[in-house]
Formats: sequence, C-alpha cells, structure tokens
Amino acid sequence: MVSRFKEALNSGKFVITSEVAPPKGTNLDKMRHHIDILKDKVDAINVTDHQSSVMRFPSLGGCLAIKEKGGEAILQMTCRDRNRMALEADLLFAHSRGIGNVLCLTGDAVPVGDHKEAKGVFDLDSLQLLKTIRQMAAGQDLGGNKLEGVIEFCAGAIVTPEARPIEPQLIKFEKKVEAGAEFFQTQAIYDLENFARFMEYARKLKTKILAGIVLLSSARMAKYMTENVPGIFVPQNLIDELAATPKDKVLAKGIEIAGRTIATLKKAAICQGVHIMAIGKEEVVPDILAAAGL
Repeated sequence: MVSRFKEALNSGKFVITSEVAPPKGTNLDKMRHHIDILKDKVDAINVTDHQSSVMRFPSLGGCLAIKEKGGEAILQMTCRDRNRMALEADLLFAHSRGIGNVLCLTGDAVPVGDHKEAKGVFDLDSLQLLKTIRQMAAGQDLGGNKLEGVIEFCAGAIVTPEARPIEPQLIKFEKKVEAGAEFFQTQAIYDLENFARFMEYARKLKTKILAGIVLLSSARMAKYMTENVPGIFVPQNLIDELAATPKDKVLAKGIEIAGRTIATLKKAAICQGVHIMAIGKEEVVPDILAAAGL
C-alpha cells in the first residue's frame, strides 16, 4: 500500500513535514500534545531517533503514537546504535504496524551525546540502509535469505546544501538517489540563492527535496549555528534582524522569518516542499504556516 506521504509527494502539491522529539523517559504527554497540534497541519511527522546521540524514547514508539492519533509518521532510523540484524528487524516490525515511511540516517557521533561510554555500531551507513530497504522489498534479507512477506517503504535521506566544499555532498546525494531515496529533507537552509543553485543540480536527478527550516529563536542561536554546526549558514542580515528585535518579540520575528522563507520557496517553486524543525517549540508550527500563507 502506498503511504499517504508518498501520495502527497507524487501529487505535485507543496509538501509540508515537521517533527517531534520523543521524551527522555516514559511520560509521553508533551509528545502526544505536539502530535495533536501537527497531525492535521502537515503531510507527515518525523520522529527523531536519539537525536544528537542523546538517549530518548524510541522513534518507532513515537511513530506508533502518531498512527494511534491518525497522523502520518516518518520513522527516523540511525545506523549508529544497531547492527544490520537489528535494523532489519525494526523495518519488519515498522512495516507490520502500518508505518510506511522511513528516513535513513548514519547518525551523530557518540561523544556529542549524553552516553559518552557507549559504543557506536555503524555496521551500515545511510546509503547502505537505503540499499537494505530495497533488497528487503525485493524479498531478501542481507544474509541472502528469502523473506516470508516483504516490506514497503517510501524511503528518504538527508542532504546538506550548505556543505563546504559542496562536491563530496553532491556525490553522496547522487549515490543515495541511485540507492532508491525517493525524498530528501535538507539541513537548515537560509541562503536562498545558494539553495536555488543546489536545486538546479538536484532537479537533474528527479527526486523530491524538502527544504529544512529551523526556527530561529534568537540572534545568539543563529550565530552559534553558523559558527559551530557544520552545514548551516545564517546570513548576517538575518542575525542583525534578530538582534535588533526586542527580546519579548524575538520569537515572533523568528516565526516571521521562517514563514517568509517558506512563502518564497513556494512562490518561486524552488523545491517540492519544506521540513519544519521548531526544536522544542512545535506548538508554533501552525503560526509559521500562517506566516507563510499556508
């Protein structure tokens, strides 16, 4: 069965996804609240998988919570924490529970997280995970064994248009398309001229690109990301705009910036949609969409 998200991707509409972060513990109230806010506003909701190598409630569990509430889930799978057998088993379970979308990630390095003595697995990387999904869809596991019932996913990956140098990123991007990636969610983009140049290349590969939109909640945050997060560049004019905004209105300014960025992307038909990352402020995603005129 084709997932609702895949149908949206193939419909030609401007696709909108967002994400929720599972809790560090078993209290799911906040996550469920965010799911309620998002499920009727976006085409699909990602559930992060131990983001930044911080242990949390599993992505698979979050996706089931989305399904229970009638939303469309995108399962994030990182290769950092599980070997190929565990990844294959999770794919089988996810498919059996009606989860139809997966985002393949290699995963952040262990030392950046909160379990610094954990051992990173990295048996596969995101490219190999994409290939695994296609092999299992054809009826065979990675051990060469026949499956009794196959999986079916709309599988995607990530790409970083602001990477410097960009050439290695483009090579990985092309390989992921060849491996069967049907959609890409990008790292945060703010320089729309540079992103438009990336899209000139991406269109040749005929895949769907959802531009990553991270909500800027302060000038300090914008400056920190530019200086410390590889693949993110916030232009100085946006940092200055946030810095000139009174403290009690800076969140509203961030919402405005995100909204007009989305509106520009849609009006100019630069890409096929957006992936909104509000990072703990999921309740303002509807405000961002309203600011974008959506």
